[in-house]
Amino acid sequence: MRYGALGAVLASMILVFPAQAQVPVEVDACRLAGLVALKERSPAIKDLTFDIDGLAISKAETKVEDTPVKMVIMGDAYLQREKSDKPNRFVCLIGEKGKVLLTFFTEQ
Repeated sequence: MRYGALGAVLASMILVFPAQAQVPVEVDACRLAGLVALKERSPAIKDLTFDIDGLAISKAETKVEDTPVKMVIMGDAYLQREKSDKPNRFVCLIGEKGKVLLTFFTEQ
């Protein structure tokens, strides 16, 4: 019985404190670059968040013309405006040294 109670306590701790997945720093770079670009076009946008659990993060060894692309990040983004928070799809291309080459957002 002693181990059964200990197991129950450990199981409840796992549910309360889930492990955080490692998210590459490039994800935050995409978020910040995207927020700056979106605010230039629409000042009503207050914040930009990504659905971290649904991100597709892929390493790449390709080029767009002569520019190397090292990572592609895709997923759902939420643009917080004064009136609403609508889901959007986004694509972000990362180049050498973690430089954000492109952020592209589209409403679903």
